[in-house]
Formats: sequence, structure tokens, C-alpha cells
Amino acid sequence: MEFTELADYAVPAGTLTEWIPSVGPQARTPEAAGWRPDARPTSYVHEAHLRTSLSSPRRGRESWLGAAFEIAGPLDKPAFRRAVLNWIDRHEAMRSSASIDEVTGEMTRVTAAQGAIDIWQVEQERCAQSSEVFEHLQYLFDEFTSPLIWPAYAFVTLEPVDETRPITVFFAADHSIIDGLSTVLVAHEIAALYGEELGGAPAALFEAGSYLDFGSSERERNAELEHSHDAVRIWRDFLVDGDGELPAFPLDIGDPSPDDLPQGGLSAWVLDPDQADAFSVACRKTGHSLFAGLLAVLAITGSELGGGTRFRTVTPVHTRDEPQWASALGWFVGLCPISFDIAGTDSFGSVVAAASAEVKKTKPIARVPLDRVFTTLGYSARPRFVVSFMDVRFAPAAEHWPDWNARALRSKQYQHDVYIWINRTPQGMNIAARYPNTEQATARVHEYVGAFRKLLTDVADTGTARFPHADDERSDIGHSDSGQIATNQ
Repeated sequence: MEFTELADYAVPAGTLTEWIPSVGPQARTPEAAGWRPDARPTSYVHEAHLRTSLSSPRRGRESWLGAAFEIAGPLDKPAFRRAVLNWIDRHEAMRSSASIDEVTGEMTRVTAAQGAIDIWQVEQERCAQSSEVFEHLQYLFDEFTSPLIWPAYAFVTLEPVDETRPITVFFAADHSIIDGLSTVLVAHEIAALYGEELGGAPAALFEAGSYLDFGSSERERNAELEHSHDAVRIWRDFLVDGDGELPAFPLDIGDPSPDDLPQGGLSAWVLDPDQADAFSVACRKTGHSLFAGLLAVLAITGSELGGGTRFRTVTPVHTRDEPQWASALGWFVGLCPISFDIAGTDSFGSVVAAASAEVKKTKPIARVPLDRVFTTLGYSARPRFVVSFMDVRFAPAAEHWPDWNARALRSKQYQHDVYIWINRTPQGMNIAARYPNTEQATARVHEYVGAFRKLLTDVADTGTARFPHADDERSDIGHSDSGQIATNQ
């Protein structure tokens, strides 16, 4: 499943129906609707996101994740409505609202019982052009997914003008209540629940825990965090090594772009299924993991392009450490620092070993929220270069994604940072990135991804990588034709 912006998902012209969760016809807010006070605290990352959104000019707009996928038509609207309501009942985070008093800073939460949510079903006029569909979806999701309001999510169905084409379902939610894996789960769950409502097989979904319970347990675990704790010590050393800053992209991407200029992005399939298997085997033959192998290739790529021999980044790690969280929706993500030097290494295997040693050291501390660590340190910093990896081959319904035209979606962003996502799927290995939409940043990120793709293919094809010594002439890694990269501007 690719991870792109909405602009890169081809949509036909047609008729849109919005499915907006509602507290009911007699009240406009959860509090007025009589939702019960809920003493459970948010997760640390949810609280940080709320506070950042309050102080942001955008007030949390354009911080959403989502999904798009197709279902067979014609659309049975009563059945789809029941499916969405069943889905909301399944996930407590979708019927809970956390807020912060802007004067006192106090956090409160209210939560609705199962069966208490209604749906506004808003029928739009037919869009004669696909561009109209895109503009409407973009505006709706940007406006309806702020963490400062409820609901912070919405569904939209598109019935195409050509009635022989399938129905497209779009979903978006603020990042505070979903993560990357959550977007992968949504397509499967809605499709299964809708099929059941149509009289098909039972949805048979695994029982899902509540993200609200996770937030409470996370707070209890990390209530006391001493300076001697491994997480605090490792992050402190990482910051000291970076002169007090979290790492930036290894190549120079120039000065920040204007605050109102959306980032650019790219998406590319870099390995087919057989090549992905071959690359994985090559990593295992070094005695280490696929993820360590990917970090090694990223490090070699940066060094070859003049980024130095020390590779530094921040990487997300899922925190779904109990069976009840496996099918839950929420922001189950911690961060860990990655820093290793490839100076003195003389083979691909030795670079993979260096990457693996760093992952082994730092991955366990991702369970401690970075925001909690920074509170202990009295420090604050925003990640500037993030590398994410997910193996989603065994996610529910992964084999159906091509047939469903399924895609994970992200909103526009405006920061001066670079994010890279690498996903291993049943269809192969995909890389996606977002970066400042300037000429210099675009050129450098594309150069980096092209070089990464070339080296990745070399390892898949040969089982190893040509690794130049410091006194060798610089290799041609990254300077040969890397193929076409799909971009959004």
C-alpha cells in the first residue's frame, strides 16, 4: 500500500456523500449531549499534539492521516451507515473528546457510550470534474479533522458518473487518534462490516482494545522518570552529539521555504516482491534484520553523496506491545534515536552490523514517550529527519489492496523537515517522502532517493554492495539513471 497525499490518488467525477459523526440532533457539542466525564488521561503524544495545535495558527488543521479504497457498487447507503456506526462503537477513541482549557491549561475528557453516536449524511451535488471532487475532499478533511474539535474524523463515499465503476470510500482522521497502521486497518474493517450489513459473511474482526486505556497505562508506567533512566540518558547523549538539535537530512536542503508553501512529495516502488525477498535474504546472511539493512543502505547513500560518514535520524517504533492493541486505532508510536558511523567499515555486512547494534541499543527506549523524556530533561525539539519502516505484508486483507485500489493518505505539511517512509508490502517495497518544496530540497531529496533505490537494487541483485574505501574514487551509486519517481507538488 502506497502512502501519498490525496492529490496523488486518481478519483473520477461523481457524487459525494459525507458521513460525519454527530452527537445527535438536540446538541452541538459532546458536553451538551451529556457525554460522561472521563478521568482517563490522554497519551503523552496526544497531549503534546493538542498543546501544539492550540498554539499553532492552523489550530491543528492539516495534521490528518487517512485512507482511500474501493468497494463494489451500487452503494447501499443504509448498510454503509450501519457499518460506520458499528465501527465507531468498536473503537472507543472515535467517541471520546479530549480538550484543553486555553486559560488554565487543564485537560478534560468526555466519552460517549456505545450506540450514542449519530451520523450526518450530507448529499452533495454531482461533481462534473474530478478536480471538483479533489477540492471538496481536501477542504472537508482539512476542516473536519482538527484535534481541538469533535469529531476529528470523517468518511466520504464517491459514486462515479460511470456506474460500472466501483464506489470509492475516503477516510481521514487527526493524527492524535490514528497512526500509520491504523490507516491500513480502516479499509479492512469498513469493508468487512459493510459486507456483513449487506448479508455477507460475518466481519469476524479481532477484538480491539481502547486507545484511552493505553494512554492511562502509559502514564502509569512513566509517572516517575529519573535522569538515570536509559531513555533519558540515551536521548540526552544523542542531543549532545547533535549540538542540542535533533538530526537534519544528511544533504543540504537549503533555507526554510515560506510558511504557507506546502511540502512536495514522492512515491516510488523500489523493489518488486522477488527483489524484496532477495534483499531480505542478503540482510539475513549478514546475521541481521531487514530494517538494519535498510538503515545501512541509507547510511551508505548519504555518505556517497557527501553527507558524511555518521548517519543520524529518528525512527518511529510501534508501541502495540499487548495483544489488545493489535487491532486498536490510536497513535501507538514511540520514537528512538539512530546514530552510527560507517567510517572504517569495509563491507556491506559491517555497515549492517553497525546499524543493527544501534537499533538493538535504542529500540527498547521507544516505549518511553519522547515528550515525557523531554519533560524530564527540560528540553523541547522537533524531529527534522525521520525514517519509518513498516512490514505490512501480514496486515488484515493486505492481499486485497491492489483489487481495492487501496492507498494510505496524509495531509499537506509545511515544515522544513524530511520524512521518509519505507513499506514492505505483498506488492514489493515502496518508498515515500515529503520535503520542503524548494528547488534545492527537491533536487537533493530526489538525488538521495534515486541513489538509495540504485543501491537497494544492487544488493537485491547481487547479495551485497560495492563498498568503496576512503581512498577509492567515489562510486557511481546515486549518479546513474534511477527511473521515474512519482511526485506531488
